[in-house]
Amino acid sequence: MAQTRVEQKERTRRAILDAALSLSEGSALVALSLRQVAKEVGIVPTAFYRHFPSIEHLGLALVEESLDTLRALLRELRHTAGEDAGTIIDGSVAVLVEQVRQDHAHYGFIARERFAGPAGVRDAIARGIELAERELATDIAHLPGTDTWSERDLEVLSELIVGSMVTTAERLLSTEPGSPAEERIAEAARTQLRMMLVGARNWRSRNS
Repeated sequence: MAQTRVEQKERTRRAILDAALSLSEGSALVALSLRQVAKEVGIVPTAFYRHFPSIEHLGLALVEESLDTLRALLRELRHTAGEDAGTIIDGSVAVLVEQVRQDHAHYGFIARERFAGPAGVRDAIARGIELAERELATDIAHLPGTDTWSERDLEVLSELIVGSMVTTAERLLSTEPGSPAEERIAEAARTQLRMMLVGARNWRSRNS
């Protein structure tokens, strides 16, 4: 019976997160009320507090969940690091396009809230993106030709790559899957990554 209660609590928490994602698609998180979310889930407002202290805490949980998709994308990029450059770039962009299709609501949430959300949510998004950049910088340091790079130069390249991915994802949100617009955005992303790679191959840190 105890396990059943735990499972029921998790199902309700999942339903609250999904409801908030759905309701916030037409507006910002700050416009959502606890009562709206509770009604969408089919629970009384007081039951909401068993899972989240406030709407902002709900938003923070959504940030953590949403940024998992971005970090998954970057992990995919790292897993292909041993292949040739063209394969890495083409594969990374293909994964991004597919993830935006599959996790449209999560990417849309991040795109809306990272500039217009509550301060705590905006800060959490910024910290999550910075974490993704630091993780990528650590892996870039193991690639051939970067052993003499300064720590800051590794950070700069990771910031460029992550920034390009985030911007591309935001642009993909407004396109139809398989449309010419989607392909144009994907091609622009591939070009950007190729430019970054050309620059990285020829870069020498000032202290090297």
